[in-house]
Amino acid sequence: MKTIKLNDLYFDPFIDKDEITEIVKYLAWQVKSDLPKYEIPLFVGILNGCFLFAADFIRAYQGDCEVSFVKLASYSGTSSTEEVKYLLGINEDLTDRTVIILEDIIDTGSTLQEIYNIFRDKNVKELKVVTLFFKPEVFKKELPINYIGKSIEDKFIVGYGLDYNGLGRNYPSIYQLTTKPKMKNIVLFGPPGAGKGTQADLLKEKYHLVHISTGDVFRFNIKNETELGKLAKKYIDAGDLVPDEVTIDMLKAEVEKNNDANGIIFDGFPRTASQATALDEFLTSKDLQIDAMIALEVPEDLLEERILERGKTSGRSDDTDEEKIRNRFNEYNTKTAVLKDFYEAQNKYFGINGVGSIEDITKRISEVFETL
Repeated sequence: MKTIKLNDLYFDPFIDKDEITEIVKYLAWQVKSDLPKYEIPLFVGILNGCFLFAADFIRAYQGDCEVSFVKLASYSGTSSTEEVKYLLGINEDLTDRTVIILEDIIDTGSTLQEIYNIFRDKNVKELKVVTLFFKPEVFKKELPINYIGKSIEDKFIVGYGLDYNGLGRNYPSIYQLTTKPKMKNIVLFGPPGAGKGTQADLLKEKYHLVHISTGDVFRFNIKNETELGKLAKKYIDAGDLVPDEVTIDMLKAEVEKNNDANGIIFDGFPRTASQATALDEFLTSKDLQIDAMIALEVPEDLLEERILERGKTSGRSDDTDEEKIRNRFNEYNTKTAVLKDFYEAQNKYFGINGVGSIEDITKRISEVFETL
C-alpha cells in the first residue's frame, strides 16, 4: 500500500483489506450469536458509504436474513455538516421485526440520530446498530451503538465505500488523510560497471520514483526537435559541451512533469559543483531538495573484470579497450570527488558498498533511502 491522491488531498495507508475482512467476519458472528435461533433479521444499510461493508457483512452472516437500504447524507468535503438530509426511506412493513442498521462509520452521531428518528414510529420489535468504524472523540449523542468493529481517531478516512468528494470508494483498504508527502530526491552515482542502471530500475519500482537520466533526456529532446533539443544539437554538432543552463532547463521540464512523484532519481546530473548548485537553486524554488547523493563504491580491478566480460556481448567498443575503461574511471573519480565534497558539506553523501548480489546492494541503498 502506498500514499494515494484524491482530488487535491493525500491519504496514507491506514487499515488493510485483510484486517477489514476479519473485523467484518467478527461483527457478523457477534450479531448471529446474539439473535434467537430462528430470528430472521432485516439488515438496513446506510448508503452510500456502507455498500461494500453491507455486501461483505451479509455474505459473512451465517443465517437467513433480509436486506434493505436507506440513503442519508451529512458529509461535504472532509467534515460532517451535521445537517442530515433524509433522501430515501424504507417501504417494508417493520412491525415486530428485528431491524439491524449497518453503518460504515459513526462520528458525531448526527446520522445515527436521524436513523433513530426514522424508525421511532415503525413499531419494530428491536432496533440494533452495527458500525464498522467509530470515532469516540467526536461522538455527541446519548444513543446506543450495539456493535463496533474498530474505534479510530478523529481523522478523515477513505476507501472501502468511504469517499472524498465522490472518489475513493473503490479502494479495498482504508486510507487516512495526511499532508502532501515530501518528495525524496536522490543523486545516484556509480562508476562504469557498478550496476547503477540496474539499481536505479529497482529503486524506481520499489519506491515508485521517477528516474531521470540525463542521457535519456538529451536523446528525447534532440529526437523530438524541441527548442532545447535543437539548441543542444547545435553545440554537439559544433563539438562543444552543452552549457549547464541548457541541461538544467531540460531537467526542469522533466521535474515539472512529475510534480506528484514520490521522488526523483537523478542519473548523470549533476556532474560539477556548478551544476549541483543550479539544481539546488531550482529545487529550492519548488520547496524541494536533494535528500542524498548515493554513490556505489566498487574496486576498480573488479569493475574492469566486469566491463571486459560485459564487452563480449554488449557490442560497445569502450567495453573491450582497457585504456578506455581506465579513462572512464578517471573521469568518474574526478567528477565524483568534486560532488562528494559538495554533498558531504550538506551531510548528504552516502557511499554504498557496491560489491555483492544485486539484492544485497539494493538492501544497502534502501536502508539509506528509508532514513531520509
